[in-house]
Amino acid sequence: MYQVITMYGENEPWWFFEDWQEDIIEEKSFEKFHAAKDYYDELVKKYVDSYEKEREKEPFMAAFWNEEELVYCEDCDEELQAYKGLMILKNYEKIDLDNGECKRDETTDYSGKAKCCARHS
Repeated sequence: MYQVITMYGENEPWWFFEDWQEDIIEEKSFEKFHAAKDYYDELVKKYVDSYEKEREKEPFMAAFWNEEELVYCEDCDEELQAYKGLMILKNYEKIDLDNGECKRDETTDYSGKAKCCARHS
């Protein structure tokens, strides 16, 4: 089963911090990869038109943002950049294109990302 996940929060979708699922605002499931990819591509086109900036990471992960769109973090008492995140997962795990299977993202337990927020440092 494939999932197209849309997220909104202070992190790009590829970080997979412990509480990453709390940022999910929409989820659609598909039996076939091509159906998930078609829906993902449709959303990418929509968000490219709606946001000033975008960054993509393979496979099938993208972040979109407007510089002035911020979210308040109570833990660090400041405003952080807000991202609309989009990704395709297989059984809730990152798709590994090298062998056609899923694996956890290498950043899952990585603590070196420069973050202002105390929750993820």
